Amino acid sequence: MNFNIEWTGEFVAFFVLAVCAIVGAVMAFNFTKVVHMALSLAFTFVSLAGLYVVLDAEFVAFVQVLLYVGAVTILMIFGIMMTKHQDEGEEKSRPLLEVLSLVGCLCLLALLILAIRDANFPTEPAAALPTDNTREIGLQLFSRWAVPFELISVLLTVAFIGAIALAKREEDPK
Repeated sequence: MNFNIEWTGEFVAFFVLAVCAIVGAVMAFNFTKVVHMALSLAFTFVSLAGLYVVLDAEFVAFVQVLLYVGAVTILMIFGIMMTKHQDEGEEKSRPLLEVLSLVGCLCLLALLILAIRDANFPTEPAAALPTDNTREIGLQLFSRWAVPFELISVLLTVAFIGAIALAKREEDPK
């Protein structure tokens, strides 16, 4: 195997943003406070938006920041603030679960390394992207994918109403 890496600015930016996205995701799983989880998730979303910019998908990066970093993260924080949280103390240490998680992560890493090592990447240049990718996304979204787009908007509206109903639910009298 011959790994010749050209250390261009694009490669360094991709590597740094990928590491930031992974670190943010791991932090979201490891934090115990819900607000810290939401903020690390926002950090992950911003890193993913940066990766989209590196991949010349500026519109998708803008939508990522607008929807996920803005709307979803703020909605999560409002949901956290509207619900009651009762601290039940620290979780019990579960060494067996931690060891099994580590073994599973190492197996996944080995599987990914083997898959990437044995992959045959194309040597010819990929097809050229459209010059106006925002226009092309709009054409595809409102012609070929119009019905799934509308179904997802209905699903998100129902989920939003359900989240409000759960947050506003009063306690049952005892």
